[in-house]
Amino acid sequence: MARLIRPLANLHEQLRRLPGIGSKTALRLAYHIINMPAEDVQRLAAALVDAKRQVCLCRTCYNLSDKPECGICSDPGRDKTTICVVEQPQDVMAMERSRGYRGLYHVLHGALSPLDGIGPDNLRIKELLRRLQQGEVKEVILATNSNVEGEATAAYLAQLLKPLGVVTSRIAHGLPVGGDLEYADELTLARALENRLRL
Repeated sequence: MARLIRPLANLHEQLRRLPGIGSKTALRLAYHIINMPAEDVQRLAAALVDAKRQVCLCRTCYNLSDKPECGICSDPGRDKTTICVVEQPQDVMAMERSRGYRGLYHVLHGALSPLDGIGPDNLRIKELLRRLQQGEVKEVILATNSNVEGEATAAYLAQLLKPLGVVTSRIAHGLPVGGDLEYADELTLARALENRLRL
């Protein structure tokens, strides 16, 4: 059986390490990249390096940003009395596509998962509590995913927030159990926000 030449094998291996990319897809992408014009490959490589260098976390909500504060946190038209808590930056994009929410966000960067060694200290929970101590926020919407980890995270946060006197609600209706926000359509997310449950 023929083996891949080393440069192609290295490219295949790096592509295979990306989430959702299996060996066959990685090989197909590697061959595609090799067949691209050199200028296109250089642009792709430059975009990867630029993104890694320039993307940082917003100092307020921990969403991805290219400035110290993201566009949502710095937007004076947003409702500063409501924070929607999500697991990942891509969940912010999903919620924004719904056009049904005009408040702020807080990105945890994960969900509680004791089996994977992810506890409260591994998430941006302390930062959320610091934001709430400022007294401006009246409601926290827990929009973690509808899976075991997301539900556990929402339950943990609800207990933590209860003594603070902030209204806490949970995004619920319209999202299937086991579903991720990232893949939900705009209408489903809009209805889930409208019909959220008070905790």
